[in-house]
Amino acid sequence: MRFRKLLCLTLALCFVMVGAVLPANAKTAMAGQTVTGTVVGISGRLAGRTLPFKLIVNNYTSDADADRLNAALRSGQDELLSALSKLDAGRVSIGNNVGVTANAVFATPAAEGGMKLTVLFQRNVNFFELRAGTRSSDYRFGYAEIYLDKRGRGEGTFIPAAKVKLEGNTWVVEDFGAFPARLIGMRSSGGVSNAR
Repeated sequence: MRFRKLLCLTLALCFVMVGAVLPANAKTAMAGQTVTGTVVGISGRLAGRTLPFKLIVNNYTSDADADRLNAALRSGQDELLSALSKLDAGRVSIGNNVGVTANAVFATPAAEGGMKLTVLFQRNVNFFELRAGTRSSDYRFGYAEIYLDKRGRGEGTFIPAAKVKLEGNTWVVEDFGAFPARLIGMRSSGGVSNAR
């Protein structure tokens, strides 16, 4: 089934447009935000499992960095990976480990005073994947979309192994697994998004 491997999430806005949507002072004011919740695996190695999720946002990705990522993706995934590896917007962890660098974090307004966080990071490709030349080694990114209401609560989607492509001016994220994992019980603390 083609659908099984090609479940794609299309970003509604290009990353280039992120800066125009969220004022610069709001980006700075929300730094220091921590979002916690639970990852519920739907398929693959995580199927049926639940693990703690934590995102620490130190800063949001700037307009200039978004432009650089967009330009890099036009040259392919390798260039995007190279450009992304130079960024550090925070930290994302699944389970009770240290986690990995959240290379890019974009914030856009959502319905009724809420916020959408889009997180893109370079995932750790393990030795077995590289040595055996598995298909998963081509999926070198991790991706999360988190929707928070005005009280800082919400849910989202998590893709632990993803490919990122450019179709026209739209970024398309392809999941290695059949279905992305769900993020539930998300709660934000710190930053203005937690203000009541």
